[in-house]
Amino acid sequence: MTEREKAAAGLLYDANSDPALLQARAVAQDLCMDYNQLRSTQQEERLQLLRRLLASCGEDIIIEPPFFVDYGSNMRVGKAFYANHNLVVLDGAPVTFGDHVFIGPNCCFSTAGHPFDPAQRNAGLEYAKPITIGSNVWIGMGVQVLPGVTIGDNAVIGAGSVVTKDIPAGMLAYGVPCRPIREIAAKPRRVIL
Repeated sequence: MTEREKAAAGLLYDANSDPALLQARAVAQDLCMDYNQLRSTQQEERLQLLRRLLASCGEDIIIEPPFFVDYGSNMRVGKAFYANHNLVVLDGAPVTFGDHVFIGPNCCFSTAGHPFDPAQRNAGLEYAKPITIGSNVWIGMGVQVLPGVTIGDNAVIGAGSVVTKDIPAGMLAYGVPCRPIREIAAKPRRVIL
């Protein structure tokens, strides 16, 4: 079983010395560097690089630089996606964003975890668990999402939260650790004339 296959199965794998994984990360880092050097007016060039880097991306995707990803090949983004500056996605396992997701600055989505055993950790072993973000989700600035988390559709995650467990659909959640606080009730919309 290859190290990539071990990662996909959720097993401990060696991300630090496997030539195939090192090469895949180097290619992704180069593409991120190219992306981060483009000017704001070069939107078409940005989109072309994202299509090369990511497993898939929908229409109307904007990721403000700087943007960093481990592989990109495990990241899927729906349509009308917006991420503010300094998005970090450590995608050793799949990271999936639905449609109409908005992400504040300085957010990190990490599928990577490390064993508690020092010998395994020192040997460079880690595991990866998928992250899934539903559609119509708003994630405030400085949010950290940990391995294995699912955030349901229409949820709002408050700024500075550390999301360690799943958040149900339609919930306002925040804190360290992040917890569902209340359901987001449908309110009449204000009309500004």
